[in-house]
Amino acid sequence: MPATCKAELRAVADKEFAKLQKLLDQIPDDLALTPDSDGITPKDIIAHRAHWIALFLGWYHAGQAGLAVEIPAPGYKWNELKRYNADLRAAQQDISWPEACAMLWAWHLCWLGLIDDLDDSALYGGPMKGGNNKWTTGRWAEAAAPSHYRSAAKYLRQRLKANQSAR
Repeated sequence: MPATCKAELRAVADKEFAKLQKLLDQIPDDLALTPDSDGITPKDIIAHRAHWIALFLGWYHAGQAGLAVEIPAPGYKWNELKRYNADLRAAQQDISWPEACAMLWAWHLCWLGLIDDLDDSALYGGPMKGGNNKWTTGRWAEAAAPSHYRSAAKYLRQRLKANQSAR
């Protein structure tokens, strides 16, 4: 169930990021760059999550400035996420595992900074400006960070389990 106040949002973010960080510490460098059956690596997943936090922050700030917000990204519609994510993986192919982890940490800190600067009213008092739907800023923020941390952790657990079984 989505958070409904700043305290809940921070609590879920802290919890999910801690779980993800624990898993990141367990990923061996060789596994981080080993593609799964779909051609996706743990590095791709982490760099992707960092990128989506950056997208959310961009949407938020553009909306606050009264600018047009193109969600999910300029030139893409929601029904084109598969193409967008493939294009993103191609654009991020030269990012190293340590760089991907550092990006995630840096964008997480930026996300926390925004959340800490906003009160419950700004987070949950109405739709996010520029969001083009009824979701509050808090709901968008949760989708961009804690929800993405949770899905990344699930993926990493599966990859670690498969890697251990293969040994």
